[in-house]
Amino acid sequence: MNAMRLRRLHRLPMIGGIAAGALVVLAATPAFAHVSVQPGQAEQGSYSTIAFKVPNEKDNASTVKLEVTLPADHPLASVMAQPVPGWDVKLTKTKLAKPVEVHGEKISEAVTKVTWTGGKIEPGTFQQFPLSVGELPEDADQLVFKALQTYDDKEVVRWIEAPKEGAPEPENPAPVLKLVKPAEGSDGHGGSSASGDTDSAAEKAKAEKTEKTEQTASDSSGDSSDTTARVLGIVGIVIGIAGVAFGVLAGRRRNA
Repeated sequence: MNAMRLRRLHRLPMIGGIAAGALVVLAATPAFAHVSVQPGQAEQGSYSTIAFKVPNEKDNASTVKLEVTLPADHPLASVMAQPVPGWDVKLTKTKLAKPVEVHGEKISEAVTKVTWTGGKIEPGTFQQFPLSVGELPEDADQLVFKALQTYDDKEVVRWIEAPKEGAPEPENPAPVLKLVKPAEGSDGHGGSSASGDTDSAAEKAKAEKTEKTEQTASDSSGDSSDTTARVLGIVGIVIGIAGVAFGVLAGRRRNA
């Protein structure tokens, strides 16, 4: 009896260790997938195409609506939605308290909300909703988009909590687009600068012109050589025929 108690006492630390390990695994397990923005970053001052990735987290309901609120502190003058098969999209504009200037033109209203309805995201699947946005602010390091995900069982999940640096991820984090400084030579449209393109095109045209000149010279040289060879060949044939004729005539004269 005492031996059995001793064995049980020896097992307690092992059981405690297993339980602690399980708690660590649970703590390390990532949170359920949430609405996010893809890609996660873009260049400041650029026009970019982003997409809101919406996974269905429920096993017994489908997502039937997505509402995304654009940041009011950094209004985007240009917002265009890419059609998503099976879904209707609505862009809601709001008058700005302070007009913004884009390419020398003052914008007094901007899109502040985008709503997708009419489609369905089944359990175990996800859908992406693309937007073309710009001009992205140059004085911010991120944009926070608040999203509402509605299921056909009437449940609404509010992805609206802005993450804070150094703090754990909130329970319902909002999609965040990180903004980075433009790469050297970038023109804000995801490509190289116009001057770089011009120089490259000029160098390419120059190379093509040089290649054509060399090819023409080579062709001319080849044609000249062919012509000379043909002329010499014809002259040789004529001389040969003349020699044969002369020989025949000489033979006849001797016979006569």
